Amino acid sequence: MRMEVLFRMKTAVVVMLCLHQMSFSSAQECPSTHDLLNSLRQVEKMLAVHEASYQQGLRSLRKKISALHNSTMAIFKAGATCPKPEPPAHGRRLGRVFGIGHEVHFLCKPGYELIGPRTRVCLDSLKWSGQQPMCRRLNSTDNSLASFTPVARSSPSTSSSSSSSSFPASAALSASSPSFSSSSPVSPLSSSLPTPPPPSSSVRPSHCTHFLGSTRCTCDVGFTISGRDNNICTDIDECRLFPLGQPGRLCVHQCVNTPGSFHCFCPAGYDLARDGRSCTDVDECENRMHNCTLEQVCVNTYGGFQCVTVGCPQMKNATYIKTSPMRCERNPCMLGDKGCTQAPNSISFHFLSVVSNMSAPRVLFRVSAARVLGDTLRFGLAGGRGRGHFSVQRSGRQTGTLLLVTPIKGPAALEAEVEMSELEHNSLLGRYLTKVTLFVSPYEF
Repeated sequence: MRMEVLFRMKTAVVVMLCLHQMSFSSAQECPSTHDLLNSLRQVEKMLAVHEASYQQGLRSLRKKISALHNSTMAIFKAGATCPKPEPPAHGRRLGRVFGIGHEVHFLCKPGYELIGPRTRVCLDSLKWSGQQPMCRRLNSTDNSLASFTPVARSSPSTSSSSSSSSFPASAALSASSPSFSSSSPVSPLSSSLPTPPPPSSSVRPSHCTHFLGSTRCTCDVGFTISGRDNNICTDIDECRLFPLGQPGRLCVHQCVNTPGSFHCFCPAGYDLARDGRSCTDVDECENRMHNCTLEQVCVNTYGGFQCVTVGCPQMKNATYIKTSPMRCERNPCMLGDKGCTQAPNSISFHFLSVVSNMSAPRVLFRVSAARVLGDTLRFGLAGGRGRGHFSVQRSGRQTGTLLLVTPIKGPAALEAEVEMSELEHNSLLGRYLTKVTLFVSPYEF
């Protein structure tokens, strides 16, 4: 359009100049070509100024039209609302404003739990976000915060315990166990939990301040703002936001929601750790919190203890004497008594505490000979309860290893008998038996 106007203006100027030249042809000399070009340049400048003014006016007009459109849409949206959401059965809805960007919240009556979103927002499409929630009645299983199965792991904070034994026969044995700490009860007691506060304490008014015609409302920590004009604060149930048995859970064992916060609880035999979420085993044996007799040995387990009696076995062809709290040795045999010489030279007793569902394979115990007079050492399983869970492998020239090959779900008490035989030219020189008792916790921590 600019080129067309410019062309027309130039044509008009040329015509005017030509007429001007004709009028001056009789009296004066016609203007030179240089003067004509200067006149054309001035016309072009004038046209450019007019065009810039026109473009600026056009932009201003477009801005005004856009502002008018936005204000019209704002007026339309201000009056538009989402359909009124119905409260769930056995529950109620918080919030009376259903405009775009506003929230409504849902709560359930005591004895019911909310299934679905706790909060829904009115979208620009005039639809509510999420699905319609519902309230489900709690039963004994749903209401038990301890009904989860934690992740299996071994005790992280214990140094390896070891015991050594000397034998009067040709081979001296030393037995050592890798890091297993006591913390697993065979028959744990369920811990009592505090009664959660009544639902009314989960809703409280917000804190609002008024300044220069505007209102700002806030909630205490652990609450979310809701209601008409943001005048209600609803408790956030952290335990449901971070459920047990899932990554990011708040508590290792049990989580109880409180108004604005939560608390973690541990089963009997455990103390809550400093981090407020983990459980630390209580050593009843070391703290003298057990009821074992003087003849019994107190074995600390995860969440409890066991009172065990170590007694020497009674055999037909051999007799034993107790030489230490955890070892029995065979009395000397009569010359030529093969039944006596075939019996174990010594029997050692060891007790280990592990957590439930501990990962496998895993080394539980090692048996080694300090000195050997024969030319061969053999290691194997002689018996015990739960043999399918164990295996014995040779881990060195004079060492055998007891392995856990399958996980064990607690509570349980299993036993493995590890036998080391010493031979000289395939003739038996001695047998040494180690009885390992495994106390498996019902918990995985």
